Amino acid sequence: MAIDITAISPNPALLDLPWSVPLEDWPEEHLAALPRGISRHVVRFVRLGQEVIAVKEISEPLARREFQTLRNLRRLGQPAVEPLAVVSGRVAGDGTALDACLITRHLRFSLPYRAVFSQRLRDDTARRTLDALAVLLVRLHLAGVFWGDVSLSNTLFRRDAGDFAAYLVDAETAEIHPELSRGQREHDLFVAHGNIAGELMDLEAGGHLDEGEDPIEIANRIMHRYDLLWNELTSEERFERGDRWKVDERIRRLNNLGFDVDELEMSTDLDGTTIRIQPKVVDAGHHSRRLMRLTGLDVEENQARRLLNDLDSYRAATHRQGDDEELVAHAWLNQIYEPITRTVPPQLRDKLEPAEIFHELLEHRWYLSERAGHDIPIEDTVRDYVATVLPGRPDEVTVLGVDTEEIPITAILDS
Repeated sequence: MAIDITAISPNPALLDLPWSVPLEDWPEEHLAALPRGISRHVVRFVRLGQEVIAVKEISEPLARREFQTLRNLRRLGQPAVEPLAVVSGRVAGDGTALDACLITRHLRFSLPYRAVFSQRLRDDTARRTLDALAVLLVRLHLAGVFWGDVSLSNTLFRRDAGDFAAYLVDAETAEIHPELSRGQREHDLFVAHGNIAGELMDLEAGGHLDEGEDPIEIANRIMHRYDLLWNELTSEERFERGDRWKVDERIRRLNNLGFDVDELEMSTDLDGTTIRIQPKVVDAGHHSRRLMRLTGLDVEENQARRLLNDLDSYRAATHRQGDDEELVAHAWLNQIYEPITRTVPPQLRDKLEPAEIFHELLEHRWYLSERAGHDIPIEDTVRDYVATVLPGRPDEVTVLGVDTEEIPITAILDS
């Protein structure tokens, strides 16, 4: 048998697999026991040396088309499985021609939706898992990708180091365009709603959906989350220099929708400044772990999220998106976080943790900037915070012992 292997990085071990045998009949010695989703084609997970690959039996034209589509999706930085090879020219022992096989790398730590929902999930975990599908669909549409067959079955869910992410695993019908029309997006949403509702009904029939949950309502919620996220990410907004408070406001709106910011990019041109924000869905504790890794600060989760938002905003405002994240975090720590947390008078530093002080000052600065319609300098923020916020706290005026308006701002900043 003369098989043809088209591969990105050919692995000689591929030649040892039983290509003359229909995929559904491959012996157990080659297979890896991993959960599989529902597919219209035969799919098997196969051991290949130290790694695991997914092999899908499909006609050669479709296999080559999907292979190229997945390569293009990877070039665009979209969440999709990694294509490795197409194997064609397969012939069975009796001379019968066999379909080609598309080979992709198994996405570690990922699960099909049936495996996810067969476990007992907390309400928040289930919601965030489905939110991840809304994020995936928005990301693809923003990149000009028409999926064509949106469903839970064609998606893998990955939970790794606190992240929740959905990956496109079946690109048979996907098309990549410079930009999608409204009709193309609406077609994807129409197909998605029907497929998702049907798949959830199947889970319900198998006793894997929490009692009282309505598959139609869940599908409606995913579509609603998509609409909210799409509108927030695609609405045009122009910023002038000194409007950093508007960046914070944009992040707040995403946070209020339940999404956290993964990437934030600002670009400046002759007409002003534009912003691009990439959301992600994260598990509890993700922000505190990330902040600890970057800065060594050990704070509560909500505090960490606020600090990381400011770090991302600082990174964009200083045009350091291409710099190493740890280097930017070190600069932010020395130039922003530590100077601000030292602005509280020594007599009051035991009242609040430094991270909470930083959070309150940022909140106060955002409030003042929104009211004024432009960025308020940190010096003015500290002056107003010490004069109007601290006196309202229990016992803080007596601890301070002096009129806050008499404290020179330079003394505060230098203390």
